[in-house]
Amino acid sequence: MNLDFQALDLSRTGDLLVALAPELVLTLAALLVLLVVAWRHRTPEDLRLAGWLTLAGLGAAGFAAWFLWWQAARAAGIPAMIAVDDFRFVADWLFLGTTALTVLVSFDYLEREELWVPEYFALLLFASLGMMLMAGAQDLMVLFLGLELMSIALYVLAGSSRRSAAGAEAALKYFLLGAFASGFLLYGIALVYGATATTNLTLIGVQIATLGLQHSAMLLIGLGLLLVGFGFKVAAVPFHMWAPDVYDGSPTPIAGYMATAVKAAAFAALFRVLGEAFAAVPAWHAIVWWLAVATMVVGNLIALAQRTLKRMLAYSSIAHAGYLLVAVATGTGAGAAAFLFYLVAYTLMTLAAFALLAAKGTNGERDVRIDDLAGLAQRRPWLALALAVCMLSLLGFPVTAGFIGKWYILVAATSSGQVLLAAVLVLASVISAGYYLPVIMAMYMQPEPSADAHAGMRLGRLGSAVVAAAVAGLLFLGVRPNRLLDIARVSGASVRAAPAVSSDVPPAPLREPTGR
Repeated sequence: MNLDFQALDLSRTGDLLVALAPELVLTLAALLVLLVVAWRHRTPEDLRLAGWLTLAGLGAAGFAAWFLWWQAARAAGIPAMIAVDDFRFVADWLFLGTTALTVLVSFDYLEREELWVPEYFALLLFASLGMMLMAGAQDLMVLFLGLELMSIALYVLAGSSRRSAAGAEAALKYFLLGAFASGFLLYGIALVYGATATTNLTLIGVQIATLGLQHSAMLLIGLGLLLVGFGFKVAAVPFHMWAPDVYDGSPTPIAGYMATAVKAAAFAALFRVLGEAFAAVPAWHAIVWWLAVATMVVGNLIALAQRTLKRMLAYSSIAHAGYLLVAVATGTGAGAAAFLFYLVAYTLMTLAAFALLAAKGTNGERDVRIDDLAGLAQRRPWLALALAVCMLSLLGFPVTAGFIGKWYILVAATSSGQVLLAAVLVLASVISAGYYLPVIMAMYMQPEPSADAHAGMRLGRLGSAVVAAAVAGLLFLGVRPNRLLDIARVSGASVRAAPAVSSDVPPAPLREPTGR
C-alpha cells in the first residue's frame, strides 16, 4: 500500500493507524512491560529488565515520531481527533526523551532505596502515552482522556515508596486536587460544547468566528473553567498549592519528572487549545497575563524562604511556569518559538538538578538543606560543577540555554507590546538570584563541615551520563541555539488558528469532516 504522508485521510483506518504510530508503539511497549513484570518482579535484575525494555519502547516510539516528522506527515482536511503536525512530533520527542532520562536516573535510585517496584516503569510508559495524546489532541475529549491517563499513572508513581508516609500523603493530595482540577476541565469542555456544538478544536474556532461567539457568556465561562483546570496542571498561582507538598513527598526522580514532562504536556495542550480554538477570543490574553505575573512573583518570593533544596526546586518550577505563561500570553509566532525552546531548556536544567539531588540524600531527600552542600566542590568537583551550571541556567545566566530561552521570551513579549510583562519577568529573574546563587556559594565558598559529609553521595554511571548529557546540552544551546530555535519556530507555526470566515458565510457543519 502506497501512503501519501502529506495527505493522510484520518477517516480511513489505515491512515489513522499511521498517524497514531508513535502512540500505538508506546502502548504495545507498555503492555509488554506489564506482562514481563507480572512474573518477574522480585529481584534487582527483574527491575533492570523492566527498565531496559522501557527504554527500548521509548526508542521505538521516538523513531516512529521521527519518521512521521521526516516524511512531513499531514492530515488531509481538518484533523478529526488527532493533530498531525510538527508541534505534536517535537512535543513527543520532548516527552519521550524526558521519560528516557528519568528511567536512566531511576535505576540506581530504586536499588539504593530498595524500591522493588518494576511496575514503576510501566506506569512511566502510560504517563508518557497520556502526554503524547494531550499534545496531539485535536479534540477536547481526546485531551481529557490523555490527561486522565497521565494523571492516574502519576498518582501511583507519587506514592510508589510504600514505606514513606510522606509519599502516601503526596499521592493522596495529588489525587484529590487532580480530580478536583479534572472536574473543572470537564465542566469547561461541556460549556464550550454547549456554546459551539462541537469539541473539535478547529471547528470550535470556526464556530466562534462565524457565529460571533467572542462575547458569549457560556463560551467565556467554559474557557475560564478550562484555564482553571490547566492552571492546576501547570501549577500556576493561585492553583499551585499542591505542587510543593507533592514534589517533596514523591521519589526524587518522579518529582523531577512531574516538574518537567508533566508541566510540558499541560503547557503543550494549553498552547494548542488557545492557539487553535480560542485565537479569536481576546479575553484569555488578559487572564493569562495576570496568571503569568502572579506565578512569577509568588513563585520566586516563596522560593526565597526555602531552606531545603527539594522544596526550593519545587517553588522554582512554579516560577518557571510563569515564564512559560509569558510566552503563551504573547499569542505570536515568536512567542510560540520561544515557548518550545524554553520548554526544552527548562526540562534539561530541572531534570539534571533533581538527578543531582537524588544522589545527595536518602529517604526521599526531603531533609537535604542548601547548607548541606557546603564544600561539595572540594569533595565532588564534577558534581558541584554540574549543579552550578543547572543553577546558573535556571537563573538565566549568559552562555546557558536558560539565558537564551528567557531572552527569546523577552523579545517575543516586547515585540507584541507586552512591555510591562517583560519587565516583571526581568525583575522576577533578579529575585531568583537570591535562592540560586546561595547553592553555588555553599558548594564553592563554604568549608566542608566534616570529612565524610559527602562520602555517601553517589550518582551511578547511568545517572552520571544523564547529568553530563543535560549539562552539555545546556552549554551547547547557550552558544549554538539556532538549530533548535528553527525547529521551534516551524513547529510553533504549525499550530494555526481557525481560518478567518466572513460574516456572510454560513456556519461550519457540525459533523466530523471526511477529508479530501
